[in-house]
Amino acid sequence: MESVRAILLASCRDQRGVVAGLSQFIYENNGNITDADQHRDPEADIFCTRLEWELDGFRLPRERIATEFSSTAKKLGLTWSLHFTDQRPKLSIWVSKQDHCLLDLLGRQRSGDLRADIGLIVSNHPDLGAIAEQFHVPFVHLPITGTNKAEQEKKALELLKQHQIELVVLAKYMQVLSPDFLKAFPQVINIHHSFLPAFPGASPYHQAFSRGVKIIGATAHYVTQDLDEGPIIEQDVGRVSHRDNIKALVRKGKDLEKIVLARAVYQHVEHRVLVYGNKTVVFD
Repeated sequence: MESVRAILLASCRDQRGVVAGLSQFIYENNGNITDADQHRDPEADIFCTRLEWELDGFRLPRERIATEFSSTAKKLGLTWSLHFTDQRPKLSIWVSKQDHCLLDLLGRQRSGDLRADIGLIVSNHPDLGAIAEQFHVPFVHLPITGTNKAEQEKKALELLKQHQIELVVLAKYMQVLSPDFLKAFPQVINIHHSFLPAFPGASPYHQAFSRGVKIIGATAHYVTQDLDEGPIIEQDVGRVSHRDNIKALVRKGKDLEKIVLARAVYQHVEHRVLVYGNKTVVFD
């Protein structure tokens, strides 16, 4: 079995000695670094890093690492988070009627390619309940009308707490989350069927077709109160031609959506995404 490792994600003002300080903390506690990556953004004056090290032989018990590291973090002015590879994040997938992204994520999780637990599926329509039953995942139907959105979001927040959900994945959930919801639960990833910032909002394939585009795309991003403008995690594109009608664009777009969303969720649960401002660093 693979040994358990600690993962540190950290950022700070770009300065001398950050790598040395972090490495020294791990070395002094008999740690063996197995993976290290870093990025420097001189325009933003920020330094970002991801460090992974083995816990076998590490002098500090895992429950004391964060406390002992805090003085080093304070000295360097770090914004940081600590994770462990044997901890599986718990996800909730939110859907409407389209099933392609849901089936893809469920399949990847079942096969072991996605190291996370899917604890809850939420939908504003009942259509995909049979898929949830097939995969033995609790399914909750919360219909949204013009007058009950706040009430249903309140119920959803209670469900997320009850099921100990750490991340919501909007897998073609065709509703806009309210600022109040996002304030209470900010860890949300969305898939947008467009290569943002091109063609935001509704009907992007129709917009793309009317422009005669030669490529279409998909974008996975963290959700913020600014619609379709959250930090981008993953994007990809595919070629189209003058022979493709809107139906063909949608078919090709669905393939992109599945791949891009799966990559983004994978990077998040593997603790490879660091957000600063409205940007992300993705440590592949």
